[in-house]
Amino acid sequence: MIVGILFEKIQDKDFPAGYYYAHIPSLGLTTHGFGIEGAIEAAKDLISLWMAEKKANDETFNISPELLYSTIEINENAIQSA
Repeated sequence: MIVGILFEKIQDKDFPAGYYYAHIPSLGLTTHGFGIEGAIEAAKDLISLWMAEKKANDETFNISPELLYSTIEINENAIQSA
C-alpha cells in the first residue's frame, strides 16, 4: 500500500532540534520523529495503528496514494494586525 506523506521541519523553539512532522493528509493524521527517517517510522506506526483500529471495528477505509503539494508566497504587507 502506498500512502502520501508530507514532511515539515518543526520550527518551534521549545521543541528539540532536528524533528520533523509527518502529515498524512488522506487520513487526517500527523505525527513526528527525529529526522526524516524518524518521522517516516512514526508515520508507519501511526498508520498501522489506525488501520488496526478500523479493522477491529469492522470499518472500511480507502487510503489515497495521491498527494499534491504547492507553495504560495504571501506578501508581508498584506498581513494586517487586528
